[in-house]
Amino acid sequence: MKKSIINYLAAVAGILLAGSGLFLLKFILEPQGIMRALPYLCIGLGCGIFGHGMGNIISEKVMKKHPDQQKQIEIEKNDERNIAVANRAKARAYDIMLFVFGALMLAFAVMGVDTAAVLLLVFAYLFVVGCYIYCHVKYNKEM
Repeated sequence: MKKSIINYLAAVAGILLAGSGLFLLKFILEPQGIMRALPYLCIGLGCGIFGHGMGNIISEKVMKKHPDQQKQIEIEKNDERNIAVANRAKARAYDIMLFVFGALMLAFAVMGVDTAAVLLLVFAYLFVVGCYIYCHVKYNKEM
């Protein structure tokens, strides 16, 4: 499939998802359980997907009119220095994230937040650390 078709489908899917969330919000009078959060989740995801699709559509149309700027953007996107800067920023953010999530888990545990919520946060934290270890071992074998 062409990228433009995918972008149009994303925009339409976003509108449908946000519309279904608004419909659920309006017509379910006394929501129970998951139905209390589902409309808001649909609205949020729908707006995000719609914005992403429309942003890509608009960007595509503008770039068709200005191919010289499109070439310049591609050069900047693939520049080794920009890639190195982006990777270094990601590494720094990861390092900070480990300490922030650790402190957040400790704070939730001390505050007496529901055990399920704390365990979900712990499992997410361990998943990220596990991915780091896997990639670290993989890249060490490659180099």
